[in-house]
Amino acid sequence: MTTTDDFMQALQQAEQSGDVEALVALHAEDVTLRNLTAQTWEGRDGARAFWQAYLGNFERIRSEFTRSHESDGLGVMEWEATGQLKGGHDLAYRGVSLIDVADGQVKAFRTYYDSAAFVSPTAQ
Repeated sequence: MTTTDDFMQALQQAEQSGDVEALVALHAEDVTLRNLTAQTWEGRDGARAFWQAYLGNFERIRSEFTRSHESDGLGVMEWEATGQLKGGHDLAYRGVSLIDVADGQVKAFRTYYDSAAFVSPTAQ
C-alpha cells in the first residue's frame, strides 16, 4: 500500500466518522495545504483546521476515488464527491488532489475542484 492509498482510506473514514485525527496523523509536521482559496494551512495544526473546516461544510459527504497513482514522491487522486451541504443543499462535484510524499508522510496537499457546486442558485 502507498501513502496515497492510506490517505484516501483515512479521508473516507474521516468523512464517515467526523474524526480527522487518523488523517492528520499522515501529515508531516511541516506540511502545507492549499485549495482554491488564497489561504495556505501549515503544520499538523493547520492540517487539522483544514480538514475540520472541510467536513464542517457538509451535513454529509462521501468521496469516491476514480483513479489514483503514486510515483517519485507525488500522489495523484481523481475523485467525485457527493453529499449535502449544511442547510440541506445536495451537491456532487469532481476534482483532483495532489500530495507530495516523503518518508510515508504527506509533505504538501493541493486540491482543485469544481467550486461552482458550492454556490446555491439564486431565484430570479
